[in-house]
Amino acid sequence: MPETEQLFRDDAYLSVCEAQVVGVNDRGGILLDRTNFYPTGGGQPGDSGKIERADGSVIEIATTVYGQDKSEIILVPTKTTSLDVGEAVTCHINWDRRHRLMRVHTAMHLLSAVLTYPVTGGSVGDGEGRLDFDIPDGGLDKQEITEKLNAIISQDHAVSFEWITDAELDANPELVKTLSVQPPRSSGKIRLIRIGDNVDLQPCGGTHVSQTGEIGEIVISKVEKKGRQNRRVRLKLVD
Repeated sequence: MPETEQLFRDDAYLSVCEAQVVGVNDRGGILLDRTNFYPTGGGQPGDSGKIERADGSVIEIATTVYGQDKSEIILVPTKTTSLDVGEAVTCHINWDRRHRLMRVHTAMHLLSAVLTYPVTGGSVGDGEGRLDFDIPDGGLDKQEITEKLNAIISQDHAVSFEWITDAELDANPELVKTLSVQPPRSSGKIRLIRIGDNVDLQPCGGTHVSQTGEIGEIVISKVEKKGRQNRRVRLKLVD
């Protein structure tokens, strides 16, 4: 199958796009030539939404995943359907859900900037998320972390992205905060997410808001001990 053009990489706010059907795999997954649907990866769940056909009928999409490699993106329908190769369709992501995921994902980057410990795991959820840290001693204060995060959010820093090569990342290994997951290297280039002038900079392929103020108020809802040195910190959107 040809490579899927990943429109969400350059524009996380693209809620609707036109595309052409490339194929339907043996499990009913739909492949398009281009898509605004984000596939499950990097701790962020895949987008849901719908595909609109030329006759106005719609196909509901339950989630989105990668194919055999990172160049192929598959939309998973809620039920088996038939589409013709070459058929023109309009893709509508579930924007309200995506936007909450964007807000949470960006807040998690800020959390890793406030708690400057190695990250051992993480998960982005709809309205909430969590990061695991390798911390020798406990004693994390939920209120203190909440106040620091909301202070950064309220400063409304710009959130942008840039690209570096694999070699540039190798020369700057401190950019990678996660111990368990390394950035994908199949394309020869790595996408960095930059927050403000010096708030945070790290590799990430996920979707993010364009200004920290868009996150809104958050709260650290729980700090859990997961093993001798592992601490799980959960955050959630107040609204």
